[in-house]
Amino acid sequence: MVAIGGVDSCASSSGHAGPGQAGQGLAGGKRSAGETFPVPANESPRAKMPAGAGEAAGSPRSPEAVTGERRSAEGRRDETPERPARSHRGSRGDRDGPPLYAALDLGTNNCRLLVAEPWHQSFRVVDAFSRIVRLGEGLSRSGRLSDAAQDRAIEALRVCYGKLQSRGIVRSRLVATEACRSAENGVAFLDRVRHEAGLSLEILTRETEARLAVAGCANLIDRQADGVLLFDIGGGSSELVWLDFTAEARFGGDPTRHIRAWASLPVGVVTLSERHGGVAVGRAVFEDMVEDVAGLIAAHADWTDLDARIAPERYHMLGTSGTVTTLAGVHLGLARYDRRRVDGTWLADADVARMIDHLLEMDFADRVANPCIGGDRADLVLAGCAILEAMRRRWRCDRLRVADRGLREGMLTELMIGDGVWRRGNRWPKRGGGSNG
Repeated sequence: MVAIGGVDSCASSSGHAGPGQAGQGLAGGKRSAGETFPVPANESPRAKMPAGAGEAAGSPRSPEAVTGERRSAEGRRDETPERPARSHRGSRGDRDGPPLYAALDLGTNNCRLLVAEPWHQSFRVVDAFSRIVRLGEGLSRSGRLSDAAQDRAIEALRVCYGKLQSRGIVRSRLVATEACRSAENGVAFLDRVRHEAGLSLEILTRETEARLAVAGCANLIDRQADGVLLFDIGGGSSELVWLDFTAEARFGGDPTRHIRAWASLPVGVVTLSERHGGVAVGRAVFEDMVEDVAGLIAAHADWTDLDARIAPERYHMLGTSGTVTTLAGVHLGLARYDRRRVDGTWLADADVARMIDHLLEMDFADRVANPCIGGDRADLVLAGCAILEAMRRRWRCDRLRVADRGLREGMLTELMIGDGVWRRGNRWPKRGGGSNG
């Protein structure tokens, strides 16, 4: 089996990608091939994090926004094959046209893939896949990825391999996040993935994961605000990014250049729910969860400046995770999760508090029955709410914007910007004719 690799892989004449290198968030709703994703003007692909930003101790609404996967309830996506964009029907790299790019994110909870093509000053989804694999199940107790979890992930990755192999992918980035970062057998697992699923995955650094979340959500930032607190609540870790847009901090169009500080908390919905329980979560258990997360936030001394600078009416939160898309879906009273209504939605802080209280009042059966939660997320959603609540108590903002997008969209954006595809107009190379480099 030929390994399909990461950020520098280019398609060969056979349609296989050449060798290369390679979270939660749990965001991502129903996506249709052909939808487009606008890209920020003047964005550069490799802004550096500010000096002094560290990791955790111990270790206007956009209706064009891209999407591509199907889901029956928030965080619970089905795997019905997407209808391919018309220009690619039956294509395997044997025709001229826009190049195809791919981004794969193997997280603690989900395995997700997007395939897209440049489209004007945006990109259009061609194919997508998502499956809950719970790779990090039991990791917080054992420190290892279990054999059963590895098997589930490899099965999903084989599906991704088939999708990548069937198209003329010009460039891809395939990444693994917190579960593989923290597991003592994470590297060994990725060796197994390479041999059994034919994919070469990169273990993403926490810093890069935070930056890519910013790149993926850039079009949902209110540039009239003085600052933004962006967060991505994943399965095994949670990333926080402080973006400063005050007059003295204006650097131009690239939002990653406005990063004032970032942090990666070694806690996510899977790890927190395993620690405290996720089925019967009363007020006392919820407060214990919040206290745990608050302690992790307090360990970041470089974030104390935000305490003094933040003004609730001049800052807003921007959340990319299944937690916030769940809250938005419940708030909107959706009979079925609809990412077109959720992505870009603004929630007032009072609405966020009311929705968290509403979920706390539900028992497990009620959460399972809710179409925006479902059985796959019913034991995780209150852990996510506790992580969000710890942030809200530390840094109160009047508004929270919901992003049903994130890491994969950020990877696709950076890959396409790096190739300069939007400077070429409609002059595309023949698919499948690329070379490494």
